[in-house]
Amino acid sequence: MRMDLGSPRIEPRQAGTGRHVPIAALLVLGWWGALAGPAAAQDLDGSTDLVSATVAAPAPGAATLDIADLWRRAWHEPPAVVQQDAARAARKRAFVIAPTIGSKPTTGLSLGIASNLAFFRGDPQTTHISTANGGVKVTQNKQILAGVKFSVFTDNDRWFLQGDNRVQLTSQSTYGLGTDTLVTDAVSTKYHYTRLFEAAYRQVSRRLFVGAGINIETHGDVRPGTTKAAASWDQSAFVTYSDSHQLPLTTQTSSGTSLNLLFDNRDGGINSSRGWLANANYRTFFKGFLGGDSTWQDLYLDARTYRSLTSDGRHKLAFWGIGDFVTGGTAPYLDLPTIGTDGRSGRGYGEGRFRGEQLLYGEVEYRGTISPNGLIGMVAFLNTTTVSNTLSHEQLGDSFATGAGIGLRVLLNKRSRTNLCADYGWGTQGSRGFYLAIQEAF
Repeated sequence: MRMDLGSPRIEPRQAGTGRHVPIAALLVLGWWGALAGPAAAQDLDGSTDLVSATVAAPAPGAATLDIADLWRRAWHEPPAVVQQDAARAARKRAFVIAPTIGSKPTTGLSLGIASNLAFFRGDPQTTHISTANGGVKVTQNKQILAGVKFSVFTDNDRWFLQGDNRVQLTSQSTYGLGTDTLVTDAVSTKYHYTRLFEAAYRQVSRRLFVGAGINIETHGDVRPGTTKAAASWDQSAFVTYSDSHQLPLTTQTSSGTSLNLLFDNRDGGINSSRGWLANANYRTFFKGFLGGDSTWQDLYLDARTYRSLTSDGRHKLAFWGIGDFVTGGTAPYLDLPTIGTDGRSGRGYGEGRFRGEQLLYGEVEYRGTISPNGLIGMVAFLNTTTVSNTLSHEQLGDSFATGAGIGLRVLLNKRSRTNLCADYGWGTQGSRGFYLAIQEAF
């Protein structure tokens, strides 16, 4: 799982200009990100890479100047402080606690505090780095988001333990199912959210892990988010779907187990330059098990790969594909496949904008450096989503929602290739959003 020192958004808008993020705040964020080093922080309201990033030296031709270098030069630190032994530094346990700032459509601007612990449980030459992190933030949209995540590898990566735990007082706009829905049909929905996802993996071959887990998530005190939403609440997608499937309206819980398969041979999870990630989770939820309200099954697939366009690696393409399918039973409305719950997918749209029983998502992103020293970079991305709706007989591929955008990158730490990321995305029907984060989208 990956953590991100802040990645909230500004709610998609029909028109107008994006909101302003103070330059001073960006500098503070960059400073703390540079101090954090290889253990990049992760997002508290979205899932992250299953395998923690390895601490690797920069690839040939990689950047030679980062924000940490500029900071040290500004404070006239001696070269001995700057040029530490990378192998010795990699073995040190690192703990960081820092203020966070971010933006994304579902939350607006957010402020908070996050902590991150990075350590090795075995020989760094044969063992991935382990991380544990947590924090809390408040948002412009009157949300409180807290979470604790961990990714722990035992010696020689024999076992991999993973946890994603969240407690939130949050909200989002809800829509009808399928891709062909109107932004004017949005109904603001507030709820309390708790999530306990725990899993244990066993390495069965190099870079290949097999695991099992327990998954519990609850959406409680579900209610209209605004006075306008209250007037149309009885006709909202959440209420009509829940009523038709005889699900409770105020609290809905899904509890069950999962079988997991993971392959990851990337050169790092923070800003990969090569390799593949392939992840498959089959989740089964049971009515009556730990408060579960329905029995249903879900198959989640995630694949990513990276290709360099130049020999020095300064220009590359990144590819991402997601498949999320309810294969049986009835999932609660807020647990149906949707974009954005991972905190990263669907840039150009808000979390939950497209939802249905089955979902396919694809994205390609160009990544390149602008300055010769690699300090400044840019990205351009294109994504598309298709979602099914059984009630209206809408199938996957009947319609698509496409998003696109551009972004700026500032290198915070060259050893871990961690960037400060600022992206602006556009979608259909005037949807747009600004995204501020540490660590690449995928």
